[in-house]
Amino acid sequence: MPRKLLLCLAAAAALVACKREDAAPAPAAATPHAPAHVFSSAIDAADFAELVKTLASDEFEGRAPGSVGEQRTVEYIRDQMQRIGLQPGNGDSWFQEVAMTETTADEATVLKIRQKDHDSELAFGTDMVIGTRSGQPEVKIDGSNMVFVGYGVDAPEQNWNDYAGQDWKGKTVVMFVNDPGFHVNDRKLFDGKRMTYYGRWTYKFEEAARKGAAAALIVHDTAGAAYGWDVVKNSWAGPQYDLPAKDDTQPRLPAQGWISAEAARKLFAGAGLDLDQAYKEANKRGFKPVPLQAQLSLDLKSTVTEKKSRNVVGVLPGSTRADEAVIYMAHWDHLGKHEGETGDNIYNGAVDNATGVAGILEIADAMVHQTPAPERSVVFLAVTLEESGLLGSQYYVTHPTFPLDKIAGVINIDAMSVAGRARDMTVTGFGSSELEDILKPLAASQGRTLHAESSVQSGFYFRSDHFNFAKAGVPALYADGGEDLLEGGTDAGKRAAEVYGRERYHGPKDEYDPATWKLDGTVEDLQLLYGVGKQLAGGDSWPNWYEGNPFKAARDEMMKGKIRPAH
Repeated sequence: MPRKLLLCLAAAAALVACKREDAAPAPAAATPHAPAHVFSSAIDAADFAELVKTLASDEFEGRAPGSVGEQRTVEYIRDQMQRIGLQPGNGDSWFQEVAMTETTADEATVLKIRQKDHDSELAFGTDMVIGTRSGQPEVKIDGSNMVFVGYGVDAPEQNWNDYAGQDWKGKTVVMFVNDPGFHVNDRKLFDGKRMTYYGRWTYKFEEAARKGAAAALIVHDTAGAAYGWDVVKNSWAGPQYDLPAKDDTQPRLPAQGWISAEAARKLFAGAGLDLDQAYKEANKRGFKPVPLQAQLSLDLKSTVTEKKSRNVVGVLPGSTRADEAVIYMAHWDHLGKHEGETGDNIYNGAVDNATGVAGILEIADAMVHQTPAPERSVVFLAVTLEESGLLGSQYYVTHPTFPLDKIAGVINIDAMSVAGRARDMTVTGFGSSELEDILKPLAASQGRTLHAESSVQSGFYFRSDHFNFAKAGVPALYADGGEDLLEGGTDAGKRAAEVYGRERYHGPKDEYDPATWKLDGTVEDLQLLYGVGKQLAGGDSWPNWYEGNPFKAARDEMMKGKIRPAH
């Protein structure tokens, strides 16, 4: 999808408070967040609504990492885990600290572009957004040659290299979002309509950094990105978060960002090029980089602060095989409070992702009270910094509370459907792992079928926290409500998704709405996901990726020597 407390390290008093609460947390009834609502142990719409309403309230200020909203959020999640009866999941702590660098670009920054016939300036938010992952408070680029590199992809197995034949040190690369083949509907290129990781903006910046570029700019288009310019602007405005550069060995760009389609059209025209024709040329095998006859300069000033955020970890220890685990996961963070904006400036993130956090808490409550108790341990993990590039889950995968080869599977909940009951269920990345073999009969018991996401071109598989586990080889399931609604069919389901994407996603209107939310379908979705974890935690199977999946080799390696009973 694709980009979003007063920290205990911010002041000595806060540090003392954090240590005191972590070491000896107060009972839930004594905290400021003690619920007036009486919770049941069943998966229940009223319980779910209460959790979402609280997490998405203005009091939590949009749940930005490193803010007062973080402090309130992680304490509330911890309190709910205590109420339910979980145990601290990171040793004797409920929290796992994640070091982060907060970088806030000066939005007065302009990109200065010199071309043969004229100079131009691109304004932040209107024409472009820009930032740095370098951790430096000032990045200067003076007269960097700009080159169009198609889709910015180097994929040897696809026999495709947009960077071939040039030295890229010090240059600014300009590229399209999504995969080769997408904009010309060529199903023979890459994975057809389904986006691969090469299509994600994160990959494109990573590859440009590996090539030694000074800066990289992605040309925005709504179809290719799967969201409008407002989402880009909102996601890149204000504080941006990253793992500290010292903790990440991968190269980083001094400057990276997006330019609007209108700005790109003028840039290309200044080089005597037509943007529409450039899309066609970039989709042909053998594409060669094209100089834009332009030089980029900028003086990017940023406020850089080293902070810490926190994952929240609770565990239900297994009754017989406590050293093995199943993980339920959701990200708690969102885009926070945008200072300086008029009107509603709190990005509450009700669907994205207060629903996911409420979902894992509801499942935890049911699992704690089930009979018989789970044989494997069940971890309930609320991660930070998803909106900033899946950083909280990345940190957890490199510092897991259970060894990765002891994790039977991961179930990720991110942005649940609140559109009502459905005849189907969407599995993002459908056809990936044997976890689907568990889900399928459970869905059938509700009269539902499984299918892939309709917008496979949007790359949702790479935009949520399960992806970090997948890259490490651990089978992960990301499933959500379907499109074929009992009330209104697929037209109503698609319309609901489109309205959310257009009007609420990563905007201040993503708020809890009891008047329009239909939680009967949400409850059914949670019952299915609970069923998957219940079966996995109550059995001894070790699901794997399906044959042909790129993550299977890593799973095979970690599973050497384990007996995998037949399903």
